[in-house]
Amino acid sequence: MPDEHAKRLESEIDHTPETASSRFMRFLPLAAVAIGVALFFSFGLDRFLTFDALRENRAHLAEFVAAQGVLAIGLYIFIYALSVALSVPGAAVLTIAGGLLFGQWFGAFYVVVGATLGSIGVFLIARTALGDALRKRAGPAMQKMEAGFQENALSYLLVLRLIPLFPFFLVNIVPAFLGVNLRTYVIGTFVGIIPGSFVYATVGAGLGSIFERNEAFSLQGILTPEITAALIGLAVLALLPVAYKKFKKNTT
Repeated sequence: MPDEHAKRLESEIDHTPETASSRFMRFLPLAAVAIGVALFFSFGLDRFLTFDALRENRAHLAEFVAAQGVLAIGLYIFIYALSVALSVPGAAVLTIAGGLLFGQWFGAFYVVVGATLGSIGVFLIARTALGDALRKRAGPAMQKMEAGFQENALSYLLVLRLIPLFPFFLVNIVPAFLGVNLRTYVIGTFVGIIPGSFVYATVGAGLGSIFERNEAFSLQGILTPEITAALIGLAVLALLPVAYKKFKKNTT
């Protein structure tokens, strides 16, 4: 009886008409992101997220980091989180800048913290504004895919984070539509972006000597075949629990 009562109550809640004020509050964060993106490009802030801008301002940035310490770290993490939350271009430049300004180890750590915080913001906004509504209207195929993803959510998230195949902002929002819980999302994001962040931060740590020699720099040579193979290897390891579950299920 208690289970039937809970199901009936949940059904009544699902079919409760949404008021205009609740709809406004649900889409308010999404509107704030849209406004933030518009302001970002209106003020031409994208021009600062380039390697030319990093080259020109390297000395000033290094002085600021040396003088401000903790404030500089907090500001960097905030800017990184905000850029991820707004899904604006320039994450690679910011990541490499972290290695340049803070070194490969600390730079990678600050990147992971900032990227995870920003991703959480995107995830919560997507789930609040669109995720619940889409799941309620989803057909059987979508529900089946959601159930399959949730069963091995952590492994799938690690694979999506480890292999740089899909856009970062897309990987941020898809789990929200598939009903992944926040704890799994945070763990999968934090752990999954560590290898890639470390690679880019390591490149950033050596970028100063490239600037000093006035050499050209390009992102194309960062993900070498060896590094790509290593990331794919980690993704395969992340899928082992899924393979084991399927194997165990087929043998019982």
